[in-house]
Amino acid sequence: MDGRTRVLVVDDDADIRNLLSRYLEGQGFSTDLAANRSEAEQKVAAGGIDLVVLDVMLPDGSGLDLCRELKDRRPDLAIILLTALKEDVDRIVGLELGADDYLGKPFNPRELAARIRAVMRRGAERASTEPETGVYRFSGFTADKTARRVTDEAGQDLDLTGAEFDLLVIFLDRPGRVLSRDTLLDLLHGRSFTDPFDRTIDVTMSRLRRKFGDGGVFRLFKTVRNGGYQFSTQVERLS
Repeated sequence: MDGRTRVLVVDDDADIRNLLSRYLEGQGFSTDLAANRSEAEQKVAAGGIDLVVLDVMLPDGSGLDLCRELKDRRPDLAIILLTALKEDVDRIVGLELGADDYLGKPFNPRELAARIRAVMRRGAERASTEPETGVYRFSGFTADKTARRVTDEAGQDLDLTGAEFDLLVIFLDRPGRVLSRDTLLDLLHGRSFTDPFDRTIDVTMSRLRRKFGDGGVFRLFKTVRNGGYQFSTQVERLS
């Protein structure tokens, strides 16, 4: 290992793969290439990949499905999605599945390199500053940060996506605080700037509320007009 960040570029367009490989190598990254989902799975399984640049449209399967599978197998694996510029649904779903960032095509390779550095930097900062363990109790629910699991009073699991769980933990660490959409997007995906029409947080919040059940949800999350969202119940940290 030479210490460089190893990036796997997954795109069925050979010209894009080769262009990105040359540029990223020139920026100090090490690159591997895959033309489809099958090749990408083999490359990741072989080990050593730090970050995947993943096109959502692949000839042998959905890049979004691959994103979910890779995150299930390797939660620490960073993923940046390449999407069609106007495909908001792909971007939102991808972030909910655990993708760390996205870029709409066409894009400047320089911006991709900058986002790769930002994603890797955030990962290193989280690893050095965030506690690896944590169990929270709130309104009859229990959340285990290590197991990435939420259970209700009966011990039944809530089926949360990676993004939904991460968003919940942000609130559990900050009970009572009003968090703006920009703040939540920055904490969730490391974005310090947002598109005013970006509905990622609102969509994720809506699904998170629904999964906590009718009625109970409004005891947990409060929408603050012109402010954002607030976790409005007491949180007990058990460990």
